[in-house]
Amino acid sequence: MALGDLMESRLGHSSSSPSPSPAAAAAPVPPPPHRHHNHQNHVADDLPVANGPEPRNGLEVAEVEKPAPVAYLPQVVVLCEQRHQGIDEATAAAAAPSTSGLVSKWRPKDRMKTGCVALVLCLNISVDPPDVIKISPCARMECWIDPFSMVPPKALESIGKTLHSQYERWQPKARYKLQLDPTVEEVKKLCNTCRKYARSERVLFHYNGHGVPKPTSNGEIWVFNKSYTQYIPLPITDLDSWLKTPSIYVFDCSAAGIIVKAFLERLDWSSTSSASSQKDCILLAACEAHQMLPQSAEFPADVFTACLTTPIKMALHWFCKRTLLCGSLDHSLIDQIPGRQNDRKTLLGELNWIFTAITDTIAWNVLPHDLFQRLFRQDLLVASLFRNFLLAERIMRSANCSPVSYPLLPPTHQHHMWDAWDMAAEICLSKLPQLIADPNAEFQPSLFFTEQLMAFEVWLDHGSEDKKPPEQLPIVLQVLLSQSHRFRALVLLGRFLDMGPWAVDLALSVGIFPYVLKLLQTSAMELRQILVFIWTKILSLDKSCQVDLVKDGGHGYFIRFLDSLDAFPEQRAMAAFVIAVIVDGHRTGQEACMNAGLIDVCLRHLQPENPHAQTEPLLLQWLCLCLGKLWEDFPETQLLCLQTNAPEIVICLLSEPQPEVRAAAVFALGNLLDNTLNGSDDDSDDEEKVKAEINVVRSLLQMSSDGSPLVRSEVAIALTRFASGHNKHLKSVAAEYWKPQSNSLLKSLPSLANISNPSNVYSPNNSIGPVLRVGSDSGAAGRDGRISTSSPIATSSIMHGSPQSDDSSQHSDSGILLRENASNGGLSYARPRHVDNVIYSQFISTMCSVSKDPDPRIASIGRRALSLIDVELVVMKNTRFNSGGPHRGETSSSNYGMARSSSWRDMNSGSYSMKFMTPPVSPPQHDYLIGLRRVCSMEFGQHPINSPDGLADRLLSSAAGLSNREPLPQSTIYNWSCGHFSRPLLTVSDDNEETNARREERERIALDYITKCQRSSCKMTSQIASWDTRFDLGTKAALLLPFSPIVVAADENEQIRVWNYGDALPVNSFQNHKLSDRGLSKLLLINELDESLLLAASSDGNVRIWKNFAQKGGQKLVTAFSSVQGHRAAGRSIVIDWQQQSGYLYASGDMSCILVWDLDKEQLLSTIQSTADSAISSLSASQVRSGHFAAGFADGSVRIYDVRSPDRLVYLARPHAPRTEKVVGIGFQPGFDPYKIVSASQAGDIQFLDVRRAAEPYLTIEAHRGSLTALAVHRHAPVVASGSAKQMIKVFSLEGEQLTIIRYQPSFMGQRIGSVNCLSFHPYKSLLAAGASDNALVSIYAEENYK
Repeated sequence: MALGDLMESRLGHSSSSPSPSPAAAAAPVPPPPHRHHNHQNHVADDLPVANGPEPRNGLEVAEVEKPAPVAYLPQVVVLCEQRHQGIDEATAAAAAPSTSGLVSKWRPKDRMKTGCVALVLCLNISVDPPDVIKISPCARMECWIDPFSMVPPKALESIGKTLHSQYERWQPKARYKLQLDPTVEEVKKLCNTCRKYARSERVLFHYNGHGVPKPTSNGEIWVFNKSYTQYIPLPITDLDSWLKTPSIYVFDCSAAGIIVKAFLERLDWSSTSSASSQKDCILLAACEAHQMLPQSAEFPADVFTACLTTPIKMALHWFCKRTLLCGSLDHSLIDQIPGRQNDRKTLLGELNWIFTAITDTIAWNVLPHDLFQRLFRQDLLVASLFRNFLLAERIMRSANCSPVSYPLLPPTHQHHMWDAWDMAAEICLSKLPQLIADPNAEFQPSLFFTEQLMAFEVWLDHGSEDKKPPEQLPIVLQVLLSQSHRFRALVLLGRFLDMGPWAVDLALSVGIFPYVLKLLQTSAMELRQILVFIWTKILSLDKSCQVDLVKDGGHGYFIRFLDSLDAFPEQRAMAAFVIAVIVDGHRTGQEACMNAGLIDVCLRHLQPENPHAQTEPLLLQWLCLCLGKLWEDFPETQLLCLQTNAPEIVICLLSEPQPEVRAAAVFALGNLLDNTLNGSDDDSDDEEKVKAEINVVRSLLQMSSDGSPLVRSEVAIALTRFASGHNKHLKSVAAEYWKPQSNSLLKSLPSLANISNPSNVYSPNNSIGPVLRVGSDSGAAGRDGRISTSSPIATSSIMHGSPQSDDSSQHSDSGILLRENASNGGLSYARPRHVDNVIYSQFISTMCSVSKDPDPRIASIGRRALSLIDVELVVMKNTRFNSGGPHRGETSSSNYGMARSSSWRDMNSGSYSMKFMTPPVSPPQHDYLIGLRRVCSMEFGQHPINSPDGLADRLLSSAAGLSNREPLPQSTIYNWSCGHFSRPLLTVSDDNEETNARREERERIALDYITKCQRSSCKMTSQIASWDTRFDLGTKAALLLPFSPIVVAADENEQIRVWNYGDALPVNSFQNHKLSDRGLSKLLLINELDESLLLAASSDGNVRIWKNFAQKGGQKLVTAFSSVQGHRAAGRSIVIDWQQQSGYLYASGDMSCILVWDLDKEQLLSTIQSTADSAISSLSASQVRSGHFAAGFADGSVRIYDVRSPDRLVYLARPHAPRTEKVVGIGFQPGFDPYKIVSASQAGDIQFLDVRRAAEPYLTIEAHRGSLTALAVHRHAPVVASGSAKQMIKVFSLEGEQLTIIRYQPSFMGQRIGSVNCLSFHPYKSLLAAGASDNALVSIYAEENYK
């Protein structure tokens, strides 16, 4: 399949959601769920009936509505995307294109050129040297000329000119100098002239010594005296000192290995005697030190030179004598091969092309890659000589002569690729007589390249990183030169590059780069997609190619492709990625792309009103990242875009369902913010720019509570840039708010509650107020040394911990310091503009919330942003006020005692008073030293915060002041997103097959379990396990895993422990978080049929989801967010439940609404008003119907909601009337009837309701008298369980029959177990886990015959 087809099939469909398991629902009824639901209603008896967009298989609604005969298993899997593998700066940086490491080796360090060639021929024709005894007949040809066919001087001159022309074929631009039978002085002059001309370029020195004695044992070569009566030795050291480096020597004489040995000794001596690096010196010698040149008439006398300069002619002459054609072929025809060597459509050109491909392939497969780079890619002439040297080794070894080189090459004369050359040569020779006889005969190209591409394709089908690399890779490179083979070669190359970064590195090391760079100049439409794909793979590994692309104008190719509508969106996303890499940190690239109209192209495809606007998430993501990189640290472009509608277009993407798109949009908006405004005067500020930035920040502030940590981290980083750019204005607002001198200002502040978050429900329940340290910059002092109180700062809830903060109840362990420098006793800041004060106040409030984010990395970014404006969070010791509290370890509202007030100056509520103390003025200090100027201290009865029991650290060190000099936190979304393109894009991972197989197996097991438990008696009379969790505060929640004998439990301190009840062994133990403010609400299991995730919901509404929690020490945080988004529930009574088939998480508490989160999108789907006057005390999601959930209220009422219904509320009842105790537990009855629910109140009654019949219950069980504490409803078995404060558990059938009563007995240590705190059924088995509030035991119960 062609790569284009592959890309169409693999990438032509959205990959934003994982494909469902091939094991569909066990029964076709009800229809399978869909991740994104249709919001149409089909109402029957006040309840929607469809849980998907439409019934499957043409079934009517009435048919779909019937209860399923067997279990239905949800197919939705959430939180398993790449972003959930963990993102931090280190992993993101590793995913990004690099400019070092692996990529640094393929690019030649220094391109080199041979600028001058010195040809020295010592032939002395007709006079044999004294140490040579020639045979007869003897090799006589020099440069394919018989020197005895003409008078010696003319022969010498002809040979010299021919050698010159032969070299010129390989390097036409070099300067050539020729010396025939020279003296020492002539050689010296020649060398000096060549070096002078070549400068720093390479000089080639060719020495033919066939007319002089072989070199001396000291490595001296021979030349002549002026009268040609003596041979004069020329020391190799002199030659080297004249030519210097870089240089390459060719010695064509007998015993040439002696010269190489002498050179190496000199190189060793020079490298040890001087600190300079080894010389760039290359040597090619015709034979080893003990060998003579071949004298057989079969070879030319200069066979070594013939191989190096006329390889095709030499190879064919040699092969012709060894082929079956030798008897029928006239050797003279070899010199008449038609065509030109540089024309691949002729026989001679094709032969030369094949020879180049084969010798390149041999070298690449045999040599180390760094040596291959140096010899075959750095210098064109050197590369040609070494390719031809491989031929010389093959031919001369057949004559028992071994050419020598430095650097030393391994033997290649028996490499199997020579067989391919022999075949090509034989085919050529067989065609030769016909082509010469008929010059008009049609040339038939060789099948060599077609066959080699086929071999490469076979390797692609079966090869991998662990296997030997494909040896055809250099041939694929050569095939790119041919228009007929180019497309297929590119497709195969793309498939190879897709195998991973190692494949990209191999392709680059073989020299692919200049070829694909040049192809960007073609206009062939069929090559566009594959070229974009190849460049995507190259740039995903090596960012340094951006310079080459801009230099050659390649960026325009990708911008045009990005703007084309005929390509798939995923392919255009690749083009956007390539452009993003081009502009990443590269000002020349930014300017070139901006001038090419990149901004208009990107914005045009982002505009929702555009009929061609894109919806493919990957393209949207990369359009935003491309824009963000284009205007990153580029003030001119930032200003230009702020003045257009660019921010508004990007802001529209902040509500996209894919977190990656939202994060990329935040990245683009954040990079529009200039972080260099710091300290500029108001008059010099660009008002329009600041106004536009404020609009951007206003949008970013609304994203600070997004459900995805990926998005929130980008928001925090963008806001940190804003804090850096608007540093002094923000300091001024912070300082004025906490200014203790002016009581009247704070009293007059209007409330900001409706400005910052209209949906917030504010609670008067507040924590310990903040401790402040106020800081100022002496360089921005006002005229009177004080801050004017005339600026209206419209905020009432600037900080967590302030008496007016809605978020303060979440974090009662933190205070806030505002740092200050001493400045003559007064605060001094530049005044912000009147219009910006509100947004600055919102910014400070939001960043305080961000600094307490449930994700530790985001919280650290928030603290960093606050430190930029001299605000520090101060950790307090977590003191629990037990006196008068409703529960142990929990603080009652009366203990906080801080009523909402417009002033902190005079606050006395309950037994706590707040006092402000101003110490004496400190002496002036330097800016980098932080002095304690003003500390606002609060005293709480006997525990003043400034005592050792209060502040953990007074933070008086000067180190805090240096924090502003630390670099700003860096965005990770771009680097992390780049990793997508370095992974395989054309193949489906084998992991998917394993996952599907495991899923099918678990479905089979689950159905088997369900069938058994539906038929069981459900009498939980046997205690099969008892686990002492060693929790200090008892067990708050327990959970049984579906496919392994493991129970998970947690306590009020959010310590989570995992135990194997089959082996009675601990498995793992970890803390949900390290913050001191703790309290657990619930444990839930997500993706129970796949890789299960553990959801731990804290009582403050924060949700943390863990993977690998059942591996010792292997737990890893997948995601974390606040499920109540600023709705701080009084009494810390968050309730939560999870619905697998819809992917929805429902959260509520002591608040007027229920929040519905879509965990696939990691986005708040809906906020449903509860329409009740009391708090929600329990939640239960239907496991049959998507979007259905039931809520129990503190006043005893019960409501059922449907997310898809316009009215949301579909049922209301008061089954516990006339009693008004709160509903402790609620649940949908087991099985597939979505109309029956069970509700239990604290008064002890359990009510069974059928919502189709009436609001009155059809069955009532008086389970416990006034002491019911927990309710559990089995998902499949017809059984419910209740627990009481009187140490009792009862199990009932759905008909009201009491099946089991479990009374806790005194334990073996003599202590009795306290009230039942939690009950939890196994998802598929008849197992019940129970935990108590005042004891650390977790007990597991089963039927008597349980195995």
